[in-house]
Amino acid sequence: MAGFSTPTAVQAAAIPQALAGKDVLATAQTGTGKTLAFLIPIIEQLLQQNAPGVAALVLVPTRELGMQVMDQYNALRGKKLTPGALVIGGLSEGQQLSAIRQGARFVVATPGRLEDFLNRRLIRLSGVRVLVLDEADRMLDMGFLPAIRRILGVLPKERQTLCFSATLEASVARIVNDYMKNPVRLAFGSTMKPSENVRVQAYEVAHDRKQELLHRLIAGETGRCLIFARTKRGTERLARNLNREGFAAAMIHGDRSQSQRTAALTGFQQGRYRVLVATDLASRGIHVQDIAHVINYELPELAESFIHRVGRTGRAGARGIASTLFTRDQRSELHQLEHTLGIQMERMGKSI
Repeated sequence: MAGFSTPTAVQAAAIPQALAGKDVLATAQTGTGKTLAFLIPIIEQLLQQNAPGVAALVLVPTRELGMQVMDQYNALRGKKLTPGALVIGGLSEGQQLSAIRQGARFVVATPGRLEDFLNRRLIRLSGVRVLVLDEADRMLDMGFLPAIRRILGVLPKERQTLCFSATLEASVARIVNDYMKNPVRLAFGSTMKPSENVRVQAYEVAHDRKQELLHRLIAGETGRCLIFARTKRGTERLARNLNREGFAAAMIHGDRSQSQRTAALTGFQQGRYRVLVATDLASRGIHVQDIAHVINYELPELAESFIHRVGRTGRAGARGIASTLFTRDQRSELHQLEHTLGIQMERMGKSI
């Protein structure tokens, strides 16, 4: 199995239930191996039933996550199963349609593009046996609820539904009640706390010395660094400054084209860029292995985002560091963040 030997807690709990045909609702942090927790049961089902047409559908919030799920599927599927079809925005429609026409039985889609294909009668979902909602809370945050409801409305009622979410907010709970049958409820780790493997620290710094501190933190780190800014413009400004200072940095945010995002992520994964600067919205699709240090150059607007940011390091048992920079007038904001999450960040000396 593609070099995986010990299942993660999520996989060990979810795979047997999913193989038994049960609906599964799992809340789990990122980096817990949830993709395999649904891919393995799906591949088993596809091997057992050979009916033509789309049999398994995975809905994801972002193109990047869709591409990663598909890469894992293709690494695992072996020779007996046909390649899957990706139905996501930002990539050539022709390629996606030809995969469907060639008999793909496994489809990974973002809700917007899939709904468009359904409206234009380019895809049929009447044979779907398994539906996966991956990062369900994120899809709802992004306003996909109406599209998801319309998509679920055309799926067969007799199907298995697997839902993975970092949190179980009211909106997710509603979808669960409406579309799942007696789901087995699995919860792993506090989804509102960083992983135990991450050292969480905070630096108080004067506003005009933040860049200097950032350069010091990156220079003192040998591994990959992921930096978060609040705005698209802030992301661009930081990436420009870092490159000027001699740090190989790439950036991703909502206005970057699909090819620009893919190039940045691939370059970061392969080590051409040691630093990636991102906004919160773009960050949810980042599943790059071995990020050593996450730096919150700016505080996130939502406590939830802090967990998603920090969840990019310390994955799959590795250790990581998450540093947060804040100015004196943000002390109360930082306290509020700690209070909401029930954590205490280690205060680092006022070195700058």
